[in-house]
Amino acid sequence: MNELLMDASRIGVRVEERRLPSGLCGIYYEPARLIILDESLPDFQRRCTLCHELVHARYRDIGCGTPYGAKAERRARRETALRLINPLEYASAEAICDGDAYRIACELDVTLQVVRDYQDMLHDMVCA
Repeated sequence: MNELLMDASRIGVRVEERRLPSGLCGIYYEPARLIILDESLPDFQRRCTLCHELVHARYRDIGCGTPYGAKAERRARRETALRLINPLEYASAEAICDGDAYRIACELDVTLQVVRDYQDMLHDMVCA
């Protein structure tokens, strides 16, 4: 988490924690260069969310509601999975957990969404 917070500082982005509406883990607000994380997130989810929102900040994404938003969201999810999952640790976790995505996520201390995004990338690489 400290490394991610230093990254935020390096690119001039503030990170705050507040209560967010139900269903929102974090948001990036470009005009203020601000990431807000829901204060109730467990540590593993806070780390994954911060990493995801930092990708949006790095590219200065302006929101998911724009025509460009879907592409920006895919990029943020892909880059988050690549940053937070080590390929060797993933392979070991996959073997230990018999391929169960939830158990792999627990083993790697990331969200299930990050594991699924990583698995989608692996699938796309094999099928390409």
